[in-house]
Amino acid sequence: MASGPPLALNPRAALELLIQLQRLGLRHLVLCPGSRSAPLAVAAALLEPAGLRLVTAIDERSAAFFALGLGRATGWPAAVVTTSGSAVANLLPAAVEADHGTVPLLLLTADRPARLKGCGANQSVNQEQFLACSCRWLGSGDPTGLAQMAPAALADLAERAMAAALGDGRTLPPGPVHLNLPFDEPLHADGEALRTLAPRAMTVPTPAPERPFQPLATPPPFPQPDPDQPGVVVAGPWRGAPSAWLSHLAALRQWQRRTGWPVLADELSGLRGQAELTVISGYDLLLEQPPLALAAPQLLRLGSLPASRRLQHWIAGQGPRQWLVSDSDPRPLDPLGCGVSQWSGGLESWLRAQPQLWSDNTPPSPSLASRALALAWQRAEERVQTLLDRQLTIGPEQPLREPWLARQLSRLLPAELPLMLANSSPVRDWESFADPRACPRTVFGFRGASGIDGTLSIACGLADALGALVLVTGDLALLHDSHGWLWRQQLRGQLTVLLIDNGGGGIFEQLPIRTEPETALDFERLFAMPQDLDPLALAAAHGVPGQVVERVEELEASLHWALAQPIALVRLMCERRGDAALRRRLRTMATWDPVQP
Repeated sequence: MASGPPLALNPRAALELLIQLQRLGLRHLVLCPGSRSAPLAVAAALLEPAGLRLVTAIDERSAAFFALGLGRATGWPAAVVTTSGSAVANLLPAAVEADHGTVPLLLLTADRPARLKGCGANQSVNQEQFLACSCRWLGSGDPTGLAQMAPAALADLAERAMAAALGDGRTLPPGPVHLNLPFDEPLHADGEALRTLAPRAMTVPTPAPERPFQPLATPPPFPQPDPDQPGVVVAGPWRGAPSAWLSHLAALRQWQRRTGWPVLADELSGLRGQAELTVISGYDLLLEQPPLALAAPQLLRLGSLPASRRLQHWIAGQGPRQWLVSDSDPRPLDPLGCGVSQWSGGLESWLRAQPQLWSDNTPPSPSLASRALALAWQRAEERVQTLLDRQLTIGPEQPLREPWLARQLSRLLPAELPLMLANSSPVRDWESFADPRACPRTVFGFRGASGIDGTLSIACGLADALGALVLVTGDLALLHDSHGWLWRQQLRGQLTVLLIDNGGGGIFEQLPIRTEPETALDFERLFAMPQDLDPLALAAAHGVPGQVVERVEELEASLHWALAQPIALVRLMCERRGDAALRRRLRTMATWDPVQP
């Protein structure tokens, strides 16, 4: 139990909790306004000189998505602090994405003590249950108040929360944790009380070293692929910890040297453009009518499924010899019902656990049959990329086209500049039309729950952690999170937002929704939902400069201008119905040339 001046009891307990979290690796804290959460706010401010990065946000929903971006970029959970009541409910969308996307996240919510619950007290709700459906663990402070907890109990609360947020890779993936923290009166400390706490804030223990990657050691208890027979690797979005990326890449290179299997790499896999890898990126076009020559007797699937429906249908038709390897996510990842054997310890540990698949020496050469299948895929890929080069060549005075933008931007953006693709059309266009010969780069997409909410705030969190980022988004996704522009005042990283403005939900133009005759259904009102609003004016109201691009010849100069700004918006004017027709035409053309082995 805490002791000291009454006004210091709550801040002291809050400070002790945050100190323990900081010792365990907490680096960022996002603070939302509130009275009940005042002890946590004071404690966070006291810890700034000790290295805690503190940012503030008036919108709890935006704050949680900003923290989500920080967690994805760093691999460590950022903390979000809110007051009680409906403020907590605003954390749910980000918690859902963090859950499905395996992003570590700490949600710290202030609450009334138990004596004020269920009796009609102001701002007293059952908030301890609001996030239960998505959190790895629900922790609570002492129901009479956090100030009643001894330092050892607070340290235990912090340790359990951090461990659950980071996951163990075996039974628990990384994800969100909710700590509901009751505070009784008095909530607000005076200057004298704060002075008594300052010395403790300067004695933060040295942070624990980053946890080393510990691969699973037990060999998989199921039959393994035959490395001497043909097969294909399908790589979905990368969701492992940043610290595990290089070992994942090295293991995949070794696997391909041993087997010769080509890698069908989702844009979010991080594998496109990587040296020493044979990567196929045009599969979404190739599999419109899958040639028999591309059939795969064996499939090694890495992580969750790519977005391409055509690829998913092809996978479902490839037979039972399939294996699925994920990084730190033991949950079932086979919505196709293929009956795959799943391993959650990462590719390197999967290979090392099977001596017949892994060798630290020079691996044998791939078999003739494996090389023949890989060659068939490579030839098909070359034909598709040649087709796209030809069909997506547009004159300088022509209007912008969304597939052309994906291809051109992939070439124009500086090498190694991180990229985030918003859900719906942008992520799908880059999957199909981006140039696979462009420089490799880290590409983020948040397809855990595939929502458009929080798009701009997530991008700001990524930019803050990484130092720079380009966001490619649609108009509805950007408007849905317009509060994200408020991060401009605190953002440490450079952010360029490329807005593909096609006057509403362009993704619905790619679905069989429009009717014949068209008057039978009000497509614009029910699905596209265009908004009569100037996004440049909205950004300017937040102090964000912008430019509009309507013609091909204007793109490069505007992009150069935007990348030189601390934060900027480029509005790329497109026409969604014509772009949807172009996508259909490109897919039809890709099936004209038969693929021969």
